[in-house]
Amino acid sequence: MKTIVEKINTSEFEINKVQELWAQNVIEIGNLYTKNKDYKTKASLFVKQFYAFDITDVLFKPTLASEKQFRFTYDDALSYFIGGSISEDKGFALRPWKKIRFGERKIIFSKETALSMGNYFFQSFEDADEVKVEYTFGYVKDNENNLLINLHHSSIPYIK
Repeated sequence: MKTIVEKINTSEFEINKVQELWAQNVIEIGNLYTKNKDYKTKASLFVKQFYAFDITDVLFKPTLASEKQFRFTYDDALSYFIGGSISEDKGFALRPWKKIRFGERKIIFSKETALSMGNYFFQSFEDADEVKVEYTFGYVKDNENNLLINLHHSSIPYIK
C-alpha cells in the first residue's frame, strides 16, 4: 500500500521535471485522441501517475470549470481531462495542445509537501498565441518516491 512519506526530500529540479512530464502527458492524450487511439487508458494512467488520489485527499480546481468548480475524486479529475460524468467537461486534454510550457514559478518546500506557483502557457494547433494560465500545484511523495499532486488550482488571469 502506498502512503505519504514524512519528509518530501525533493529539489526544484525534480519539481520542474515532473511539471514537464505532466505537460508532455497532457499533449500525448490529445495526440492519441486525434489519432483515434486509446486516449482513455492513457488519461487514466496519467491521473494515477501524477495525482495523489490513491494516498490522500486531493484539492483540484481546474481552469475551465464553473458549474462544478472543485474536483475531489479521481473520477472527477478524469472527467475534466477527457470528458465524462460532469456535463460541463469537454475534455481539456483532448484539445489537442501543440505546446505546454511552465514559465516563471516560485517553489516552497515544507516538511512533507512542496508548493509551486506560477504561470503555465498553452498553445493549440489552431492558434499561434499562447494562453497564459496561473497555477498552484502542491506535491507530496509516496513511499515509492513518486512526486504526486495533492493540490491543483489553475485559473485564467484577471483582465481589467
